[in-house]
Amino acid sequence: MTNKEILSRLLALTHPYRLQLVLACLAMVFGAAMTSLLAYLVKPVLDQIFIAKNAFYLNWLPLVVIAVFLLNSIFYYLHSYLLEFVGQSVVRDLRVRLFEHVQAHSLAFFHTYPTGTLISRVISDIALVQQTVSSALVTILRDFFQIVFSLALVCYLNWKLALISLLVIPVAAWPIIKFSGIFRRLSARTQEETAGVSNRLFETITGNRIVKAFGREGHENGRFRNQIAGLFRVVLKDAQFRSLQHPLTEFIGGIAIASFIWIGGWEVLRGGMTAGDFFAFLTALISAYGPVKDVSALNSTVQKGLAAAIRAYDILDLPPDITDHPKAVELPPFKGEIRFDHLSFAYDGQEVLHDINLRVPAGQTLAIVGASGGGKTTLTNLIPRFIEAASGTVIIDGHDVREVTLASLRRQVAIVTQQTILFNETARYNILYGNMEASEATMLQAAEAAYALDFIQALPEGFDTVIGEGGSRLSGGERQRLCIARAILKDAPILILDEATSALDVEAEREVQKALENLMRGRTTFVIAHRLSTIKNADRIIVVKEGRIVEEGTHDGLLTLGGEYANLYRMQFS
Repeated sequence: MTNKEILSRLLALTHPYRLQLVLACLAMVFGAAMTSLLAYLVKPVLDQIFIAKNAFYLNWLPLVVIAVFLLNSIFYYLHSYLLEFVGQSVVRDLRVRLFEHVQAHSLAFFHTYPTGTLISRVISDIALVQQTVSSALVTILRDFFQIVFSLALVCYLNWKLALISLLVIPVAAWPIIKFSGIFRRLSARTQEETAGVSNRLFETITGNRIVKAFGREGHENGRFRNQIAGLFRVVLKDAQFRSLQHPLTEFIGGIAIASFIWIGGWEVLRGGMTAGDFFAFLTALISAYGPVKDVSALNSTVQKGLAAAIRAYDILDLPPDITDHPKAVELPPFKGEIRFDHLSFAYDGQEVLHDINLRVPAGQTLAIVGASGGGKTTLTNLIPRFIEAASGTVIIDGHDVREVTLASLRRQVAIVTQQTILFNETARYNILYGNMEASEATMLQAAEAAYALDFIQALPEGFDTVIGEGGSRLSGGERQRLCIARAILKDAPILILDEATSALDVEAEREVQKALENLMRGRTTFVIAHRLSTIKNADRIIVVKEGRIVEEGTHDGLLTLGGEYANLYRMQFS
């Protein structure tokens, strides 16, 4: 993506704030005019006051200077605040768009982009875009108008010298052009290294129990030092070029100003211009050179922002692989059956499920068992379209799930997994996440049905107790019962239990199992189970092996059959 393309896309984001942008530009025009007027006032100060000793100018020019400074300050405040407002608004909108776009993607997307990388894109990358849009936009637009007015004044005072100055400006701009590509490449590498640091931090902090359990603190410290060292090298390289660009621009500017002093001095000596003309010309020229130098200093910041914007748009330009069909309809309340019709699924070219045919009538409890990696979770993930089948269909009450809206489909599915996903919010918030519109009484009933009411009321602030990151202030069984209460409150007719008790001890499992029985009552339930003792009473059990259904029946019937299920049961209870 070229600079022009990315700048065009960023500029399009300012469209809702075009009124503020126009007012800011007008303020900058008037501000630049005031700055040029100050440069021009050097001429009457020298010629009329210090040389001609004119008392009238001595009395009035200081008042004019004060008025010009006052107006310049007002215009500076207006354009600075308005452009900051526009820049911050654009960044806010871009950050929200990026977050919402990430949320729209399927599970496969999150397997491709690690958590730390996504966090880096939303926070670090957009922060760099913010610097470009806010700070750099303010400076570049202001300096552009300043250069225009200063050069206009230079041409008015002495057009011959002005022509020479116009030849010098491209030379002064050469370092900006030369270093732009370097800064862009270094910025892209910096963001990649920053994302790597984010990933390392996220993995180490979330996995701190394993790190400590295996005594790998030293190992992780070394890995983090290496990651930081990579970032340090890139940042230092960027600093090297930034430090080189500034003095190079200063040196070129110094040569230009020295040349004009020499040429202008000869013009004054031979009577071609007055001392006031010369110093006004020099002041205007310095006023034009200052913005060029500012743009040079901002070059690194701008290139970082552009590189960050490209990384953000790499995500935004990636369309979600699972979306509503253009003619998608609302899925009616489920009451018939769920059918898997010749269903296959592949991941990275490797087939995980093969030609699955299965009917599950409403109200039935179907247990899915098999060795790890056999495709059990993949099968249930196809129901709410967390992933998309390679071939075949999932049909609910005669509706292909690809032809109904995702919102109406997922409203009818509740999930409780082995990994308890809870927010660092209150117990109340985590339960109400199942139905934000539920009444207090309904929420209490859900907590009671999940056998969670007693332990929640025993918390320091009851339902208003913040439970910590991932529910860290609760035990494993308490976390799981909170998840069950959330699922009960959702009151969805289809329920998926993915190893919901496998991580619990016997006592906690007993409490959770009672809560699950309340949750499963009257619902069509898919139970992925590792502990076969928990599914003895399932209406039907299927055994999945290497992506295929190899056995089907009741607990007793499958034991009598003496096949895969019997082998699994024997291994578990021998």
